[in-house]
Formats: sequence, structure tokens, C-alpha cells
Amino acid sequence: MKLISFIDAGRPLYGVVQGQRTLRPPAEFLSRLPDLRAVLAADAVSELAQVIAEAGVAVDPAAVKALPVLPNPGKLICVGLNYKTHVAETRRADSEYPSLFLRFNDTLAAADDVVLRPAFSERFDWEGELAFVIGKGGRHIPQAQAFEHIAGYACFNDISVRDWQRHTHQFTPGKNFPGTAPFGPYLVTRDEIPDVTQLTLETRVNGQVMQHAGIADLIFDIPVLVEYISRFTPLSPGDVIATGTPGGVGDRRVPPLYMKEGDLVEVEITGLGVLRNRIGTEA
Repeated sequence: MKLISFIDAGRPLYGVVQGQRTLRPPAEFLSRLPDLRAVLAADAVSELAQVIAEAGVAVDPAAVKALPVLPNPGKLICVGLNYKTHVAETRRADSEYPSLFLRFNDTLAAADDVVLRPAFSERFDWEGELAFVIGKGGRHIPQAQAFEHIAGYACFNDISVRDWQRHTHQFTPGKNFPGTAPFGPYLVTRDEIPDVTQLTLETRVNGQVMQHAGIADLIFDIPVLVEYISRFTPLSPGDVIATGTPGGVGDRRVPPLYMKEGDLVEVEITGLGVLRNRIGTEA
């Protein structure tokens, strides 16, 4: 299934995309499980599919506003320096362990949102990524069982304010400006992606390809990330892990190239749709 979150008549809802149609669950189901995180926590994805098939309510896509596909993750964990091409362009040494940082939930943005560059920085950079969402919680999850804990996959853009990212050795400020992490357009359930390593990621700015890589090129693959992260923190349904960006970021080009007002940035991953956002400037 392709799961989405959206606002309809001022109310946050969720549903399923089927071709050109969007269907939401009936009121009784929504009253019991009000958002996708609740669906995941209740292990009710299969129940949602059945309810949609039997009593789904059609939604006019033109009348709703998209939300980040999962607006309220319990944890939003990002992986840095996880493609050889990106490690090489940053001139960093290889690492024995994954490089991790956290984002706040208010940094999330939806497909088609205008993403605002802070007016006091010109160094606004794209980072197309694959994200996955935890569907089954756990601690000390072995690699062999990692995929059993994944609900699905989505496109993610870890947009970075590079000068603020590099004020110190800690990434946090440059990675946490409000609304700078587009996430969507939908969450594709794991059963539709039999081999995530066969997917290809591409980032485009104004139609020009900036990043192109296979998910198979991850240095620390998804099972390694699940095992490593779950060793130090319990993973819960609705937690999000963004797996890192490949080479081709604007900050490492010669000369550097950054996003500006009016630019269109797109992150496309095979089978997961296209995550599109225009760039604006914060007042």
C-alpha cells in the first residue's frame, strides 16, 4: 500500500493512494486509530487495508493539503556519511560505526510544501535520501530480523544549512531549521518492496540531476543500522530512520551550488514516488 497523511477541512487524516484515487478509513476506524503512528503501534496495517477495501471513503486530492507522511515520529534519526561518494567529496575518513544525528519533528515538511531558506544564509543544500519507518518495536534487533521490524519506505530530503551545520563539530543547528526535511509523498509498505537494495535514488534541482545512486551503495545497510541503533535505544513503531545521502551535494561542487528562491528540488526513488518542493525565503 501507499499510505499518506493529509489535512482535510482542517482535520489531520490519513489514507491510502490507489492509482488516481485517495481513500481514507471510515469515522469509526479513525476514532480508534487517529493517525498512522497509531496504526503502526496497533499492528493494524493489514486491518487498515481490509477496511479501506470494504469501506474506504473517497477524498478529493485537490481539496486536501499534504502532511509529512508520518508527521509525529517518536524518534527521527538521520545517518550521515553513509555513501562512499559522499565520504569522498567531504574528504572524511571512513568510520567504523554509523554517524548519527537527530532531527526535531517540526523540521518535517510535506510533499509540495514550500521549504524556506533562512534569509541569513545562502548555503541551503539538498540531500536526497531513503527513509524507513519502524513498524514493530524492539531492542537489540539482530540483522537477520531487521526487515521484520520495518513498516515501509519513503523519500526524504535532509536539507541542510551548511554554515550553521559547521559552526562546531556537531551537526544539530544546520539540520534543524523548521520545515527543512521534506518526507513523502507516501509511505510504501514493505511488502511492495521485496528488495530495497534494487532501488535507485535521484535528486534533481530544476530538472538537473545532482545525485544518482543505488541503495545498494549504502556503506552501513539497513540491517546494520537497525541492529546498531537498537543496541543503544529501543526502536518503536513510528520511529523514522533516514539512511544518508550519496555524493553530489551542492556544498562540495566546484564552485559550490546552493538552492535559492524559486528552485524546484525533487527526490525520486524507484517505486516510492517523487518528493517535490519549491524553495522560498524565510521572512
